[in-house]
Amino acid sequence: MLKKILISILGLILVSALTAAWFFGPYYFKAQHFKANASNGYYADFYLYVSSGAQNIAESGGAATLLVQPNNSGTNSDDASVHQKDAWMMGFERHKIAEELNVVLLVPAFVRPAIDWEIYTHALDRDALTTQREDLARIDLQLIAMIEEARSSLKAKGIQSNQKVLLQGFSASGMFANRFTLLHPEHVLAVAVGSPGGWPVAPVSTFKNRLLSYPAGIADIEILTGKPFDLAAFAAVPQIIIMGGDDDNDSLDFTDGWDKDAATQVDSLFGSDPLSRWPHAEGLYKQAGVNAKFILVDGIGHDRKKLQSYGVDFFKEILSHQ
Repeated sequence: MLKKILISILGLILVSALTAAWFFGPYYFKAQHFKANASNGYYADFYLYVSSGAQNIAESGGAATLLVQPNNSGTNSDDASVHQKDAWMMGFERHKIAEELNVVLLVPAFVRPAIDWEIYTHALDRDALTTQREDLARIDLQLIAMIEEARSSLKAKGIQSNQKVLLQGFSASGMFANRFTLLHPEHVLAVAVGSPGGWPVAPVSTFKNRLLSYPAGIADIEILTGKPFDLAAFAAVPQIIIMGGDDDNDSLDFTDGWDKDAATQVDSLFGSDPLSRWPHAEGLYKQAGVNAKFILVDGIGHDRKKLQSYGVDFFKEILSHQ
């Protein structure tokens, strides 16, 4: 009897292992894990997945394109492994998109700290640009260093890659994608921004004679980063900014991502909720000449999966011209 029970248990374990191997296998065996490397400019791990199509492009003498998906664990933790596991799972889910687009997927595993909870790294907030904490300082530059490391690694394997990347994100990572593009448009081929926390950074310094400081606007970008905002470069980046018509997720209600004064300013100037601010944001981007399409989808709330296809189709169009 005991022998039969043991055999049954072993059988279940084997079936579970085979099921897991079938489910996770392609990504598990192909995803590369890069450890944090301070000497190379980044203090967090990242994951890289080369799709079959990207491999074929390289073998045909072409250059593959990187799709960068900023991580968004949705939780504060000083344990780096928490964010690494979440980034790995994010990569697993998004690797299907990489296969559909024939691109190389890069997912960073930036820590969203618990002790210094006001540094909302996953949203690239103001504190992420001003913190003196070495491991979190200027994670926008850390991401650029990761991209360069990835391109060097790909080159060593015979895979040439384009210098500019595709960038996508939703909610906090949508805020990151929007803000990174504004800070470093020269690195971005195109960006798909989903539900960026109730307000995408306005590409203007003032509105109604009031200064708009980051992340409300770009008035103090040069002070924060040491380089001026490049409107021409930002305006030239193809962008889609998507939100569900029933989405009421508003980062301005939380002090980890916004200073109270800045949030109050946006509320007073542009509206107290994401939907009422939407036409104002669209108007400011149009006024600045930015190549951005704002898409509001009726009947959808804060749901990435129901909006993902817009970004995929957008990137397909961009890649068709490469």
